[in-house]
Amino acid sequence: MTSQHPRAIESILLVFAWLVGSGAYVLVDLGVSGKVGQGTRGVLLITAGIVACLEVAMRTLARYADPVLLPAVVVVNLMGVAMIHRLDLASAHSAAATGAALPRADVAAQLLWVVVGFVLFVGVLVIISDHRILQRYTFTAGLLGVVLLLLPLVPGIGRTINGATLWINLGPFSFQPAEATKICLVIFLAGYLVRAGSQLAVVRTKVLGVPLPRMRDLGPILLVWAASLLVLVAQRDLGTSLLLFTIFVVMVYVATGRWNWLVIGAVLMVIASFIGYVGFHHVRVRFDIWLHPFADPSNTGYQLVQSLYGLASGGLFGTGLGQGHPYLVPFANSDFIGAALAEELGLFGFTAILMFYAIIVQRGLRIATVVRDDFGRLMCLGFAFVIAFQTFLVLGGVTRLIPLTGLTTPFLSYGGSSLVVNWMMMALLVRTSNDIRRPAPIIEVSDEALTQVIAR
Repeated sequence: MTSQHPRAIESILLVFAWLVGSGAYVLVDLGVSGKVGQGTRGVLLITAGIVACLEVAMRTLARYADPVLLPAVVVVNLMGVAMIHRLDLASAHSAAATGAALPRADVAAQLLWVVVGFVLFVGVLVIISDHRILQRYTFTAGLLGVVLLLLPLVPGIGRTINGATLWINLGPFSFQPAEATKICLVIFLAGYLVRAGSQLAVVRTKVLGVPLPRMRDLGPILLVWAASLLVLVAQRDLGTSLLLFTIFVVMVYVATGRWNWLVIGAVLMVIASFIGYVGFHHVRVRFDIWLHPFADPSNTGYQLVQSLYGLASGGLFGTGLGQGHPYLVPFANSDFIGAALAEELGLFGFTAILMFYAIIVQRGLRIATVVRDDFGRLMCLGFAFVIAFQTFLVLGGVTRLIPLTGLTTPFLSYGGSSLVVNWMMMALLVRTSNDIRRPAPIIEVSDEALTQVIAR
């Protein structure tokens, strides 16, 4: 395989990804107003420029990396941009009908964050020349993750939105530092488990047939469990609490190969869920909405009920882009963007988006299985699991498979924090993929040296 072959495949797939995303954007305009909007051409040029620059960056900085991962990411990202544009048009039409001032177009901010995400993607590839460098900063990453997680609780900079204290203000910008905590936690756990994985696999006793590690080795999982409870209590963030704890349990299980860690994690998760349900009103409300959404369809259950109605009206083939009513769902451009897409694309279209997520996760897991060092294996597995589990939590809540968690759908939802961090995770996966796929250097041996070796 030549060095250009994977990049040639990637170029074709990136063009396809851009065509899918730009086609969806144009169809939104045609479905809403019957004509292409004035700003659509500019948006298509911007996204085409991003895709072109992305390919140039890959050919320059990671020419041997996986050629399928990024095109799948681009498809999902651009479909999210198209749906945010769809909801912008609905808001503009509603404002015009009532004589109110036109609201700000969220798609412009989302495109800005896509550009920022791409810039940081390139920055990570430039700064991190070898993924194994990150292992040196194992405990630094852990400390940074804790600081970022607790930063919204600092008076003066923390913000509470919709009952959750997740945001910090930096001048005119807002950021959700818990998103960056995911990267720090995965890097810390990968480095820590490379050193302590064998100790965590030691079994001293059994309780009800479940092998238990030594108490001093059980300490880390109890600390992370306590930290997740702190997030739940202090920040009222059920989704992040569940995500961070599950990342830890899964990575410990993979590092040790001991199924008892899954049992211990599941028991602690059940205990935490019970404590949250009994002790915190917002957790109890979310469980009650999940169990009985139609008990109060015009108040507490309104969001989920409208989501279910949208899924039902979409059917198999959807109402068509621009022709449904996704704007009836509160926070449709962030928490419930999956329901908005499912209504207008139908079950088949929604399944296609899920397949692109499956491709992203599968390529990440493939990188994890091929990488030669344990740190890279655990890090890539952690990143792939973050995307998979967060997608499950969000879309599972939208479809009423599980209670709502308040997380955003990776690459799809409106918001800069999640989008930028996910692009940085993709950069680390790409860097690792490039390291393991790079061909070994060819060492040329002169005839004279070869003759000397044979003579010896």
